[in-house]
Amino acid sequence: MIVALCGFMGSGKTTVGRILADALGCPFLDLDDLIVKKAGKSIPDIFAQDGEPAFRQLEARLLKQTVEKYGESTAVLSLGGGAVVAPASSALLHEKTVCIYLRATLETLQQRLAGETAGRPLADDAMAERLAAREPLYEKTAHVVIDTDGLSPDEVSDEIIISSL
Repeated sequence: MIVALCGFMGSGKTTVGRILADALGCPFLDLDDLIVKKAGKSIPDIFAQDGEPAFRQLEARLLKQTVEKYGESTAVLSLGGGAVVAPASSALLHEKTVCIYLRATLETLQQRLAGETAGRPLADDAMAERLAAREPLYEKTAHVVIDTDGLSPDEVSDEIIISSL
């Protein structure tokens, strides 16, 4: 069983994912890290040199490979914020993982990302519009929604265990 964490950048997917994997005694996988390793360059470089469509294609391919590889074992997978945009990826996550949407308000996300937008090519003035467009996709893909505003990463991890596993 793969526990896949989806949500917008700054929602806590990586931080909570590491805590959750430790609590479950299983591997933690970060899809963005897998992309960087496969591409041999940073995500900002992929966006700058190859464009967002190429990044999304690589993301979808590696997501499918990761789900196939770890589908029979337990693992926690942190997704990139836009991983659910591709319909095939969204369907794969809904069908083959326990997908958890870590929901946070725009204000919370902006506070969490303050001073950390370097290296995040989509942390820009269009963040509110992008969040509004993705929220229905996160909700459609996920089996469980956890509101993270005001919760520590440990509390979010505990909430996932209590409500989902």
